[in-house]
Amino acid sequence: MPTKLFPTTVVGSMPRPQYIKDLVEAQAASGQSLGADFQRMMDSAVPYVAQMQEMAGIDIISDGEWRRKSYIGVIADICSGFELSIREVNGQRQSWHIVTGEIRPNNPGQIAREARFLREHTSRDVKVALPSPYLLGQRMWDPELSRGAYPSRRDFTEALVPVLRDELIALRNEGVAIAQFDDPQLCLFVDPAARADYADPDAEMMYCVDMLNRIVDGVDGIKLALHLCRRNKGRSGWLGQGGYVAILPALKELELHMLMMEFAMPAAGDKKVLADLPERFEIGLGCIDCRSQHIDTPEEIVARVKQALEYVAPHRITLHPDCGFAPGSAADIPIDEAYLKLKNEAIAAQMLRDSV
Repeated sequence: MPTKLFPTTVVGSMPRPQYIKDLVEAQAASGQSLGADFQRMMDSAVPYVAQMQEMAGIDIISDGEWRRKSYIGVIADICSGFELSIREVNGQRQSWHIVTGEIRPNNPGQIAREARFLREHTSRDVKVALPSPYLLGQRMWDPELSRGAYPSRRDFTEALVPVLRDELIALRNEGVAIAQFDDPQLCLFVDPAARADYADPDAEMMYCVDMLNRIVDGVDGIKLALHLCRRNKGRSGWLGQGGYVAILPALKELELHMLMMEFAMPAAGDKKVLADLPERFEIGLGCIDCRSQHIDTPEEIVARVKQALEYVAPHRITLHPDCGFAPGSAADIPIDEAYLKLKNEAIAAQMLRDSV
């Protein structure tokens, strides 16, 4: 892991060129029948996105999640028990995995094998993202289609814990520097409108945290992070509104090492909330706008970080964009735009090192 101040990273996903989007869609449409051809073509493409991050000056890189159709659907690549359904959302047809049978790992360790490939093609530290079990329970359990296999949403959520724990251990054994759990569902509890959907939102938050703590219990040798965001809708913005104060009690119970939080977006609220987090947490500081066309200047990034430094010591801060640039494979953020933003992130980090 980098020992210098203000290390830089990405959240996970990077924009895909059109041919990568087409390849992912063809793989999904084929029901995995592309198989070896898909992997061969991805094995040629992934080093490009790794080298792009290196060229931008990023210290801890990902494979851009280019092999994934979505950051949550990856669980269906590891386990059987899911069916791909089509939903209409805001007038657009979207594919969505729903659990319909008992989940059984039929491809365990896939994420670690992908991480091994990335490590073979970079000298930088690497990070890998995993979906949280609570998020998967919220998105992939259907009261009608799933009930035969899992009578309740929590039954399904808890069945995911050992699967994700095994994937985490495989990542640790592969030498991955950071395992990052993604849970925008937990972060949406900052929003009063989202909280109103639950009879006891505070209990829901604590349940989410308990599931994560059960996964990581006793797992050492790898840095454990949680990424919190208010849903990434690309150019359309975000869903959740509100600062982090509402979820602080839950965050304080997490047995992880790092919290990766959005702060470039105006809806994230005041950075003074960082003073209320235990010092045992490293802070992943979202200081790059990943949604709009604006290219954050190094000076803008430095200003955001200096606001955080009023509440957090420099050695606790890692710089990153607010969210992944393309959590779904069809995201339309241009790849060169992401590159320029990451390049300025690295420049800002050096400016900050020179100033402290």
